[in-house]
Amino acid sequence: MRYPPEVSADKVADQFCAALRNCEVSDVPYRTWKMKDVYPEELCTGILTLPICPAFLGDTDGTRGTYNDYRTFFNPELRGKFQACEALCDALQRPATARLLADTLNTDVEGSYLRMEYIQDIDGSWLEPHCDIYEKIFSMVIYLFYGPDSVEWGTDIYDDQKRWIGRSPGDFNSATIFIAGPNTWHGFEKRKIVGVRRLMEINYVRPNWRRREQLSFPNRPISVR
Repeated sequence: MRYPPEVSADKVADQFCAALRNCEVSDVPYRTWKMKDVYPEELCTGILTLPICPAFLGDTDGTRGTYNDYRTFFNPELRGKFQACEALCDALQRPATARLLADTLNTDVEGSYLRMEYIQDIDGSWLEPHCDIYEKIFSMVIYLFYGPDSVEWGTDIYDDQKRWIGRSPGDFNSATIFIAGPNTWHGFEKRKIVGVRRLMEINYVRPNWRRREQLSFPNRPISVR
């Protein structure tokens, strides 16, 4: 028996694009696109069984950039080792997928680069309220956590005064997309995590992205043609 089960990039692209076409758009408190059933089950299994231990960081300052050396990106090395990583990267790099994202979000992605981070937060993790940087053309978070406590693990949302106003539900295999702007405040308030809060952040980033080791295809820009 082969485990985890393999999944084709075609199937990943088809299901991702179907979820994107059926997304729900909300403008409260800022524009977001919400998706359900983003990945095929085989891909979820492939990601969740990656032999990558969560980093035990101790106290952090509420930003991810302070521990860059401990972060996990679907870069060429991981693509070469794990079929699930390769299938997902292939699916999100395709011109048809990029074109649908550009049309849905009404933004230009030509010449950008694919960046995927696999995040495994453990107890003690938190993120201060922040807005994503301009170099990220869009930010997409896919929730891959589960369990009786995970209902409280969604992203915290704030108004333009950085006052907490709500929390995303974080349903398994759901996603939220937004385009960074001056009012797109979000974070993760420190709270008890029993287990591992697994999620992915996917971006198309602008060509001036400095940390090339984070990119899935450092030498292949996104094309919609």
